[in-house]
Amino acid sequence: MSTRILKTLVKKEMLDVFRDKKTVFIMLVIPIILYPLIFLGAMQLMTFISSSMEKNNYKIVVAAEDEGRFLHKLEDFRQNGRESAEGVVQTDSEASGAETQETAEEEEQSYEITIVDSDSITDYVTALNEEEIDVYISGRPQDGRMQYDVYYLSSADNSSYAAGLIMDVFDALKEDLSKQMIADEGLDVQAVLEPIAYARQDIASSEQSIGSIMGSILPFMLVISLLMGTMYPAIDTTAGERERGTLETILTLPVTNRQLIVSKFITVALIGIISALLNILSMGAITFYMYKMLDMQTDMGSFDLAKFFPAILVCILAVFAFSLFISAVAMCVTSFAKSYKEANNYITPLMLVVMFVGYVGFIPNIELTQTMAMVPVANICLLVKNMLLFKVDYAAIAIVLLSNVAYAVIAILFLSKIYDSEAILFSDGKAGLQLFEKRSDLKPGGVPTVSDVWFVVAVTMLLVLYAGSMLQIRYGLMGVFGTQLILLAVPLFLVIYTKRDVKETYGFAHAKATDYVGGAVLIAGAYLINLVIAVGLMSLFPESAGNVETVFEDIMSGNVPAVFLVIALAPAVCEEMLFRGVIMHSLKAKYRVSSAIAITAILFGLYHMSLVKFIPTGLLGMLLCLVVWKTGSIYPAMLMHFINNAISVFISCYPEQVGKVLPVLYQDTLSVLEALSLCVVGLVLIGIGWVSIKEVRHGN
Repeated sequence: MSTRILKTLVKKEMLDVFRDKKTVFIMLVIPIILYPLIFLGAMQLMTFISSSMEKNNYKIVVAAEDEGRFLHKLEDFRQNGRESAEGVVQTDSEASGAETQETAEEEEQSYEITIVDSDSITDYVTALNEEEIDVYISGRPQDGRMQYDVYYLSSADNSSYAAGLIMDVFDALKEDLSKQMIADEGLDVQAVLEPIAYARQDIASSEQSIGSIMGSILPFMLVISLLMGTMYPAIDTTAGERERGTLETILTLPVTNRQLIVSKFITVALIGIISALLNILSMGAITFYMYKMLDMQTDMGSFDLAKFFPAILVCILAVFAFSLFISAVAMCVTSFAKSYKEANNYITPLMLVVMFVGYVGFIPNIELTQTMAMVPVANICLLVKNMLLFKVDYAAIAIVLLSNVAYAVIAILFLSKIYDSEAILFSDGKAGLQLFEKRSDLKPGGVPTVSDVWFVVAVTMLLVLYAGSMLQIRYGLMGVFGTQLILLAVPLFLVIYTKRDVKETYGFAHAKATDYVGGAVLIAGAYLINLVIAVGLMSLFPESAGNVETVFEDIMSGNVPAVFLVIALAPAVCEEMLFRGVIMHSLKAKYRVSSAIAITAILFGLYHMSLVKFIPTGLLGMLLCLVVWKTGSIYPAMLMHFINNAISVFISCYPEQVGKVLPVLYQDTLSVLEALSLCVVGLVLIGIGWVSIKEVRHGN
């Protein structure tokens, strides 16, 4: 690749991007001006709200049969303030000790309390709802002591705040009565109420304290700023160029598509890095300001900035790595758009996903394990948070950085496929969403568009995540069956509404008997190989494996025929119709067969939502896709899926019987010889099965 050409292309892309005022605004104005204003404004707003709450007049009604005891305490609280109202009853030792100490200045009370006559209130519920009063207190003797009830309206700020003040009065009254009762018995109040002395001693250094503050805010802001910094350049270099009509001209230049893609990618990544570094400086300045303000109030002491250098270095490396990843992903998303408006619509879901995953930094007790180190976005947040807390794990650091670079490379390769496809770059719009068009305007036939499929897949996965989870929690095994029906019903609605050809979309075609026999042999071999892979993954990720086993055991505890129906047969029909039917055939009509198979297999692996199951199910999905492509029919894949699941169900339901014949299926670890033997047998079976399947002629 010519360095000179690449430099020229990057220079051209940078000039084009910086001509866009929105990019400059996002990159410079937001981190330098907007973030400080947001934080300082939020602090001022909170101070104003707190101050205003303390200056209000709160109306209290006391209707208690306690001979005016609480009312007297409330009057004392209202007239003298909280500190004066507390500790009215003192022992002789307390009084003498108080004489030796300096008298503290009374706290100025800025709010007012108005005591409303209880006879003037006929219905306290109505009075509270209409905010005529803020708190209504009733009290009556019960079991030898007073029982008070405090009624307030939590939806009203004044009422809620006043209820808190009243609880302070009750605490003071309770302490007074306790001291009085102990003193009446002739006991030492101090010894009875405070038999031990204790104090909290924070051993965290100043560096750890400020690191904790930064660690709760900086990671999330970092990933968001990187996304914001790369979003508009990604749109401008892809959809913007297409909208301006300059893409065709650039493609005619004597440069390769790879040079063009790399130059655009470098441009977007550089702008993202600059934006993120500016955000880090801005957030660091805000955090330093907050620390200084806290230090002046609590005397936290100075801190050594040099101790943060390792964290700063890793943060910069993380910025570089994540910028590569998010730039490539953003460009992949926006490359499908034909205009700025459409690109903004496409990028919004990506932004929501990044924000959602980025919240992991706010969740306590989420550790940066080797598993989490491979989860995009979350790994960067947890890494930065750990570094600021001085938790250094070199293996996790390496995994986070390398995984982001690897994901970026994969995204760039996918991006190169996009730029090699004229059908995508110069789309005529027929691949857009047809689901929201008038049904009378749609022409029947063909398969759903890719846009329709992505939309329906997103809706289906959300329904499975929320509705499916609730169904499974409430109804157990039958809830799993309900989840499978969701996978079947939502895409089927799409196919029927958009007038697509059901037979072509799902691959409902005749298959030969040898296809079924070959598929059965093939899946038996695949099961053995996946067994070896699963055992290896379980040893690497035991926690994930334990979660899978727990869920699987709960489901398998039902009636055996019902388990076979729900776990083996239902997925063989519903999941195949979604993945090898709607998804694969729609992608195959748009992209190359290899790309359609790879994407479908990845989605199938991700659907099972388990790190341990991702690779085995992904490989199984790829194998099923290949069978559907080779036979032209979905039926052999359904049979293979059923056999695969049925084997697992049989092994789980009859462990003693199967264990006597094939004990290797229940081992947590495999020897090298056992693993090799299973792989050899599996490959032989796969080869026999593949040869037995007859290939149909393909149009593409």
